[in-house]
Amino acid sequence: MRKKVDFFLGRFLTFIMAILTIVVLWGVFTRYALNSQASWSEELARFLLIWLGILGAAYASGQHLHLSIDLLSPKLNDRNKKRLSLLIDLLIIAFALSVLVIGGFRLIYISQQLGQLSPALRIPMWMVYAVVPISGCFVIYFKMNRRMEEDTLTATQNEN
Repeated sequence: MRKKVDFFLGRFLTFIMAILTIVVLWGVFTRYALNSQASWSEELARFLLIWLGILGAAYASGQHLHLSIDLLSPKLNDRNKKRLSLLIDLLIIAFALSVLVIGGFRLIYISQQLGQLSPALRIPMWMVYAVVPISGCFVIYFKMNRRMEEDTLTATQNEN
């Protein structure tokens, strides 16, 4: 399952990046060749960049490519390293659940209730904000998956 999620998310991010590139190039072309930039291109590029950045952060978290500072970990023994890793993962899960998932759904709900539309594209803003809880769910999935993988590895090592 994990490989399928990684594959899907990676391909989706690649698709967003390709569309973003095309939209930005179109905006530049219309600005300089036609002397009138397409009004929708800048807004669509901004929304795609938001999705790319937030979903990309979730993907990077799942691939263990996120930024970390290793000041404490090298000074600990293996048992305490595992405890520190568990604590960090629990804090990340708590943040993702409270801020990204719950806060993201509240943001979507409020923007739906207010009927907010984007100025140029006239799309509901909740569609732009939907990336926040989606990314939160991915972060939680990746961290829970990592915990299960480490527990399985530890159990296997203990059996041997």
